[in-house]
Amino acid sequence: MTDRDLPDLRRAQAGAVLTLTLDRPDARNAYSEAMVESLVRALDEAERDDQVRCLILTGAGPAFSAGGDLKRMLQHDGMFAGAPAELRRRYIDGIQRIPRRLAVTDKPVIAAINGAAIGAGLDLACMCDLRIAARGAQLGSTFVKVGLVPGDGGAYLLARTIGFPRALELMLSARLVDTDEAERIGLVHRVVDAAELLPAAQLLAEQLAALPPLALRLTKRAAYRSHDLDLEQALELAATYQGVAQNTADHAEAVRAMLERRAPHFTGT
Repeated sequence: MTDRDLPDLRRAQAGAVLTLTLDRPDARNAYSEAMVESLVRALDEAERDDQVRCLILTGAGPAFSAGGDLKRMLQHDGMFAGAPAELRRRYIDGIQRIPRRLAVTDKPVIAAINGAAIGAGLDLACMCDLRIAARGAQLGSTFVKVGLVPGDGGAYLLARTIGFPRALELMLSARLVDTDEAERIGLVHRVVDAAELLPAAQLLAEQLAALPPLALRLTKRAAYRSHDLDLEQALELAATYQGVAQNTADHAEAVRAMLERRAPHFTGT
């Protein structure tokens, strides 16, 4: 698959790190049907590619993503067309494919929030595992301001990211959050100057990509799945994953490298 096969999205790979850039800058990277399809396809391919160990998601131009395309909403065009039953199906078969795909992506995904992350754009950032924001970016769950609800699962995603009380306040008020507040409430993990955003995201991604790949993926999977389990179920899951990890070549290589005081070489096996 080439970038010509991925309209409204750009890919760039450096070592084991794949960067996906939402590429509708004239529309502030609002979603299009093509962007949804391209992003799902790129994530599918990245998950199957052993050469990719970590992903970065960012936006082209001054915005991360404005979410829904308001002009097309007003025109009831494309993904915004149809009676209630038809629109329900469009959401399920369209934009909701993105949270479903990211929910089963075991490789770490970092959101590099280069500018405004609004509505479904904020939800997309919350679908990622880690979030770094450029100072000055604004974030908001603004659906109610335009008479809508978070149709891509944002009510679920935001509450799991910052907790229910804070998420409810942001969704009901539809107010924008600056990066200082976003960092304080845990909506983003780190804030950097705009010029440092992609280098900081790349460095973090390279640090993650340098770890044993299977252990990293199992740890991510355990963290997310344990969130919905009781203690006994979480312990059973941990024991199962540990049984797998402890029998890998990478585990043996990591222990040997520590004992021999040298850098390890991981193969993903």
